[in-house]
Amino acid sequence: MNRTTAIAIVLASSALVGNAFAGTSVAGDISVESTPFVSSVSRAEVQSQLAEYKKAGVNPWSTSYNPLRSFQSTKTRAQVTAEYRAARDQVAAFTGEDSGSAYLARNGVRSEAQQFAGQPRVAR
Repeated sequence: MNRTTAIAIVLASSALVGNAFAGTSVAGDISVESTPFVSSVSRAEVQSQLAEYKKAGVNPWSTSYNPLRSFQSTKTRAQVTAEYRAARDQVAAFTGEDSGSAYLARNGVRSEAQQFAGQPRVAR
């Protein structure tokens, strides 16, 4: 079999496989929104807010836009480092395989109320 025939077979099979899934539709497709969007502000209000924002000399679509340019921290580097080190074990526990259940059991953290799957937070 020569190279041209092999390429033709690969292209034909990939076209058939691609078409097999093109017409299918999933009921829970994330791109379909069943509830319509209702804005809390009018278009004119949004346009006026954008005009005020731009009047201040800020263009959020600019490639040189830096929202942290004038940021001033209220904490020192040493304070932030100490907070990170104090929370490091807790973060590692909550992002672990058991999602922190062993950490919570070991440290005696208890919830005030029992929660069951499917129940709202405040059962009435």
